[in-house]
Amino acid sequence: MSRIPTKAEILDWIAANPTLTSKRDIAKAFGIKGAARIDLKRLLKELEGEGHLEKRKKTYRDPDRLPPVSVLQVKEPDANGDMFARPMEWHGEGVEPIVLIVPRASDPALKPGDRILARLTVVHEDDHNYEARLIRRIGTSPRKILGVFRKTAEGGRIVPIDKAGQNEWLVAAANTLGAKDGELVEGEQSGPKDRMGLPKARIVSRLGDPSGPRAVSLIAIHQHGIPDDFPEAAILEADKAKPLGLKGREDLRDMPLITIDPSDARDHDDACYAHADDDSKNPGGHVIWVAIADVAAYVRPGTALDAEARKRGNSTYFPDRVVPMLPDRLSGDLCSLHEGVPRACIAVRMQINAQGDKIGHHFVRGLMRSPASLNYQEVQAAVDGAPNDKTGPLLEPVLQPLYAAYKALKQAREERQPLDLDLPERRIEIDEDGHVASVNFRDRLDAHRLIEEFMILANVAAAETLVAKRSPLLFRVHEEPSPEKLEALRETAGAAGFNLAKGQVLQTRHLNALLNAAAGTDEAELINMSTLRSMTQAYYSPENFGHFGLALKNYAHFTSPIRRYSDLIVHRALISAHGWGKDGLSPDEIDRLEQTAQHVSDTERRSMMAERDTTDRYLAAYLSERVGNEFTGRINGIARFGAFVRLDETGADGLIPIRSLGREYFHFDRDAGTLMGSDTGLLIGIGQRVTVRLSQATPVTGGLELELLSINDKALPRAPSPAGRSVRRKQAKGKRKAAKVKRKVERRRR
Repeated sequence: MSRIPTKAEILDWIAANPTLTSKRDIAKAFGIKGAARIDLKRLLKELEGEGHLEKRKKTYRDPDRLPPVSVLQVKEPDANGDMFARPMEWHGEGVEPIVLIVPRASDPALKPGDRILARLTVVHEDDHNYEARLIRRIGTSPRKILGVFRKTAEGGRIVPIDKAGQNEWLVAAANTLGAKDGELVEGEQSGPKDRMGLPKARIVSRLGDPSGPRAVSLIAIHQHGIPDDFPEAAILEADKAKPLGLKGREDLRDMPLITIDPSDARDHDDACYAHADDDSKNPGGHVIWVAIADVAAYVRPGTALDAEARKRGNSTYFPDRVVPMLPDRLSGDLCSLHEGVPRACIAVRMQINAQGDKIGHHFVRGLMRSPASLNYQEVQAAVDGAPNDKTGPLLEPVLQPLYAAYKALKQAREERQPLDLDLPERRIEIDEDGHVASVNFRDRLDAHRLIEEFMILANVAAAETLVAKRSPLLFRVHEEPSPEKLEALRETAGAAGFNLAKGQVLQTRHLNALLNAAAGTDEAELINMSTLRSMTQAYYSPENFGHFGLALKNYAHFTSPIRRYSDLIVHRALISAHGWGKDGLSPDEIDRLEQTAQHVSDTERRSMMAERDTTDRYLAAYLSERVGNEFTGRINGIARFGAFVRLDETGADGLIPIRSLGREYFHFDRDAGTLMGSDTGLLIGIGQRVTVRLSQATPVTGGLELELLSINDKALPRAPSPAGRSVRRKQAKGKRKAAKVKRKVERRRR
């Protein structure tokens, strides 16, 4: 063809030949030679200017189409196990195309976050536009950065909000995504760090004002990668769910199973009832019923709801919001045991003797109707003699029998001696504007302990039943402390004047004896914190290694399937073991119990870190108006760079930087957990009472910086004069030199 093609013909050629799109390829295809190439170049420039084409190096392509060979980022598998990918080179103005990865048997296993180079084929399916064949894996997801954007003439910088984030990140003008100065942004690494400069990043998401109301938990959600949007398929499944009837269930609707929760509870997944046992063989005994929402009836293996619940692993709770494991239609409605409405449940009837020992139990799949949803405070007030209109009618028939059963369980607990740490729990109150109204410590009422003991008993019953039926399940495992941590605790206790004997198999009763000895003394908090730090972290496992902290051989989580995927697994195991239906554990779930255990253990830790970071940021915001004020506290950690202090008033943790302690050198003793001044002899150690001044509070990172004023009510020693310091250091240097000479002489004599 010697004539110049039309624009439409050029676009059709590029669409049909995505691998032959250079100017030379196009000229050859249309037979364009010589001076006619100038006209072709003009047409291509016009198409580029009109947005129909995008020039990439020496080739042209349709910006609303992906290149035939593209870089993709692997996403989470869907409910059917299909793996999709996000195109990293999408520049079109329309909806981002959906790419399905079609694996070959020889392909390596891919995981979410992996980046791959893939060959794409255009398809016209209902749920995807392209199919991808792996060429090679080119790396995992780039590092994510959450921070505040600071605009500059060349683009800007991201200042990380993470307290551990040391480096700022350089953002080129083309990669700012239009972010404004001071805006909270999410970025990702865009290239290697320059030899002498800052690392480079591109902004991928703008999150608004970091000091705005309720931004604190949003920061934690993004920083820790907690999924907070449900996929449409999961929402549709939840919206289609209907209340369940009596078919295949035991009718428990006349049983007064009440829920007792915090006053601000967002869901009610457990209910209880107790009465005196009328069995003549069990004098003074009690019958305790615990009913748990039947989540397994709604969230079935292989569904989008199940895939999303497993992905989240658990709900995450913040002072101002909750990121639920299940959509609200289930967590706040159909699976929540609201008063006055029938709700599907799995219940356990437990028989205990007068001493609180469980002597029998059995499970049922039932339908219940709670007569009342109560909170801890009103239940405790009723039992203490101040019932309200709601608790008054329930006091004699329901509440008093609950407390009578709890009194028996307390006897069994004292005999079993689970670990009894005294660690107050903080409660952060948020006002309507999203700011901290107050910081208090939660009261520990008998009503709290009652529910805890009932739930522990139900969890034991679930584990024992499944062990007896040889059913696969997830155990809640808590292993005993390592010898190294135990020795560190023993040394700390010894330094504080207490004793933790050696040469015996460690039991929780030995630790409780230490805690009781320290109770009421100045060292009580130190011993409690040190004991907590000596513990291993609990986790989930298909193998049973027991629960050291609770002093139990068989333990599984059964009581919170709305907010923990581990409990949903246990519910399904009970369904399968009792033959209650087809919604029990599937063969596929059994095969991957090990992976599920690891995954939900990881998501639990992720939520704990996010919740802790959020608390730190709220506390820093709360204290930011009190910079310059003095506070009392106790040192609860020592590092080479300073000392950590927990403030009495709020429980907030702050850092005394070592640079603020003067110009003397401080020797760090990791084993002893101390810092010692080389000139003053000032000794700073864990457990000491201190008075500090708040010198800096940074809400965006949650960091508090403190200035040390006194230790154990004594003023800090004054450093010697520079001349005195010089003499002392010369003396120390002379001693080191003499010791060195002595060692040389001794070696020669040998």
